Amino acid sequence: MRSVNIGIIGLGTVGGGVVRLIQRHHDDYVEHYGIDLQIKCACSRNDAEAKNLGIADIFTTNWQDVTSDPTIDIVIELIGGEHPATEIFEDAFAHGKHVVSANKALLGRHVEHLAKLANSHGVQIKCEAAAAGGIPVVSALEHDLAGNEILTIAGIMNGTTNYILSRMANEGLGFDEVLADAQRLGYAEADPTADVDGFDAASKIAILASIGFRTRVNTDDVFMQGIRNVSATDIEMARQFGYAIKLLAIARNTESGVDVRVHPTMIPATHQLASVSGAMNAVFIVGDAVGETMFYGAGAGSFPTASAVVGDVMSLADHIAHGKEVIPESEPFGHNLAIRDIADLETRYYIRLTVADKLGVLAETTKVLADDGISISDINQMKSEDNETCTLIYMTHAAKERDIEKARADLEALDSVKAVSSVIRIENIEAWNEGAFDN
Repeated sequence: MRSVNIGIIGLGTVGGGVVRLIQRHHDDYVEHYGIDLQIKCACSRNDAEAKNLGIADIFTTNWQDVTSDPTIDIVIELIGGEHPATEIFEDAFAHGKHVVSANKALLGRHVEHLAKLANSHGVQIKCEAAAAGGIPVVSALEHDLAGNEILTIAGIMNGTTNYILSRMANEGLGFDEVLADAQRLGYAEADPTADVDGFDAASKIAILASIGFRTRVNTDDVFMQGIRNVSATDIEMARQFGYAIKLLAIARNTESGVDVRVHPTMIPATHQLASVSGAMNAVFIVGDAVGETMFYGAGAGSFPTASAVVGDVMSLADHIAHGKEVIPESEPFGHNLAIRDIADLETRYYIRLTVADKLGVLAETTKVLADDGISISDINQMKSEDNETCTLIYMTHAAKERDIEKARADLEALDSVKAVSSVIRIENIEAWNEGAFDN
């Protein structure tokens, strides 16, 4: 057995958790796995974190000190973003080092380039922490479920939005009020765009879909819609109809290509994902042989994410410590499957209109929907406090997204319609199992 030397770039929330986890369990790793992990070098913008972690003697502000150190076996990149993270990956590979990363934004868009480069240098990329924090779903897709054809990957992959929607549901509060409180409590960033507009979840589902479906899915392929327009009224109406509203990241492997999207979604209140509350995450995977599986846990945070990072480090270190060859990164998946246009989606919809409170508006709006080929299953009408407008709620039968968008435009053109206040997709969860074996 030889020591396995690691270098860490980024000593923030996750990086600090990684250092503390290795410090705490170093002797356990030696005893139980025969792996002696040594933090050889640590890089950050200033030395405050290094001093707090007791590693000031190995601190540097120059990331190239880590990537070029000939004694380091594994580089851990935890700074996020595209630059200089891309250059860190490239330089580490050039110096023959494996890279472990939690950088979903980078990998969601550029893993094809980075995987090819890693393959050419005979090293590996590990990214368990990039997809769902502490939930071991990448490993499950790559190994434990490899005998399946993966049919669906769907889940709650952003804790901030789930926290906001959970509080809105439980307390009847509005989005802006809960967001402000989430920022005050540290659940949401000062700039919450990546979370509430769906970018974070889109990066994660792109990574998981690429692995699960063995095809290249880029973050830019993912249809994104955030939760800013979800109101307390929408949540209450969903409850009355037997649904919960969640920001879901959904990827389906269909005959016509990969259906991949992130948006607020109504799902039956009885479904397992509907009960995932607070800042927790859950990933629901359907394989043709295994059927339905669900992975639940913390999708962010210092130690949960550090758990995934160190798990990746240990999988590499097991080979290095015992003189076994580490298989180079596989050639990246090509664009083997088409990406389905969101306009081709067919599902049920919830439509909320704010309309003038006058005779004939219900008939007028219903006619627009009928003329656009949209069949209605339920209608609900509510008075407004101003006595000048009212709210119309339509629940549709299955309809095409392109028809819904045409109907939205046609409704907005009516003088009697003050606003198409909300359009939310009602997910056909039965379709998630299409192609599964009959057990």
